[in-house]
Amino acid sequence: MKRRALLQGVSLLPLWPHGVASAQTMAYDPADLRHAEALRDAALRDTEALALVTQLATGIGARPAGSEADARAVRWAQDAARRLGLQAVRAEPVPLRIWQRGPGSAQLVAPVQQPLVMAALGNSVPTPEAGLEAEVAWYPDLAALMADTSDRAKGRIVFLDQKTERTRDGSGYGRAVGARINGPVEAARRGAVALALRSIGTDRERIAHTGATRYDLRVPRIPAFAVSVPDAERIAQLHAEGATLRLRVALQARSDVEALTHNVIAEVPGSDLAAEIVLIGAHLDSWDLGQGAVDDGAGVAIVTAAAALIARSRRVPRRTVRVVLFGNEENGFDGARAYGDRYSSVPHQLVGESDFGAGRVWQLASRVQPAALPLVAQLATVLAPMGVAAGTNDGSPGPDAALLMRRHRWPALQLGQDGTRYFDVHHTEHDRIDQIEPDALAQNVACWAATAWLAAQAPLPFGPPTL
Repeated sequence: MKRRALLQGVSLLPLWPHGVASAQTMAYDPADLRHAEALRDAALRDTEALALVTQLATGIGARPAGSEADARAVRWAQDAARRLGLQAVRAEPVPLRIWQRGPGSAQLVAPVQQPLVMAALGNSVPTPEAGLEAEVAWYPDLAALMADTSDRAKGRIVFLDQKTERTRDGSGYGRAVGARINGPVEAARRGAVALALRSIGTDRERIAHTGATRYDLRVPRIPAFAVSVPDAERIAQLHAEGATLRLRVALQARSDVEALTHNVIAEVPGSDLAAEIVLIGAHLDSWDLGQGAVDDGAGVAIVTAAAALIARSRRVPRRTVRVVLFGNEENGFDGARAYGDRYSSVPHQLVGESDFGAGRVWQLASRVQPAALPLVAQLATVLAPMGVAAGTNDGSPGPDAALLMRRHRWPALQLGQDGTRYFDVHHTEHDRIDQIEPDALAQNVACWAATAWLAAQAPLPFGPPTL
């Protein structure tokens, strides 16, 4: 993406339906800036988000889309929103087809015998009921597999030792996750009978990271699973010593099961521009491992608590602030797609999403029309006392929100969180409430409350963005 500096002038400012633009319209009303600061400061003292994520993670726990726990989470989210004074609370149904995990096990059977900590990848097909056993074709990463034009993988279990670099912005995960998403197809193209993968994670614990993979109907579908990082390193060591490795795996799973999830929506109604929407979102579902506290119970709590602060501040926003808790982000984006289909004709001033745990926000990035950049710069000054730096205009607002941004050309803001430790627990049994730092959670709420308020009060539309 081409990076753009924040613009200082108003020469690019066009005419908009809200009136003729002028130099004065490029700045926020000082009263709105003061209110954003008051919301920020109130949020730093508020404990509502911690209470919400604790209720969701410990009271309901893991909640795969379409499960009974997911249905309980939908009811809980509506009750919580009403209790906090949000309005127009509803659950909008999203029909879908889901994948369900069954029992699974894996072990190294040669040159030594060792049980492996494993987790089937989401959407994996099952092995035969008795399991399967085969020699291992080891590759250091997906690129090495894709470069292999030999028949080395044929009849074997391909093992990808793809490493995930620890980074603050999640870029290390972005470079590694293709092995999980595309590995089974590339292995199957070369005749493999299964795909084993070093977990896409930055921890060194004996835990396995799940996550979605995908198949190509033109290629045979093979079972796919991840093993813990220590187990992967043991396999790599044996391979480096020249040993012939054999793995045995058995996993059961069901696919294409009819189910129902929901998008949960709640609002702070606007005034003169109430028909325009400031969307702050998160996803309500989680994988079936752990409690779903970090991914994405934290985000659910953050945006709900931020909207509640605006609602009880006794100042009505110009635009409607809408909380959207999306269904099935983890394995299909069904909720985001359904929301976009339903509200495609509704003007959106902003789409944003909290879906990177509860690490402190360190950067504000945007995807807005150039004329709105001076307003983003003013917003950045409100967030700066919390350690938030101004970023560029090529931001990505989170998975569901990014889908909506690109499909509908809705403008977006990204509150970039510190993800240094996020992939230690991502999609694992360690995704628990004890991973959340209360002060960092409150800082997130402060950022979102100020951001949503100023987006609602902006004197001109933020979009359409340049994509």
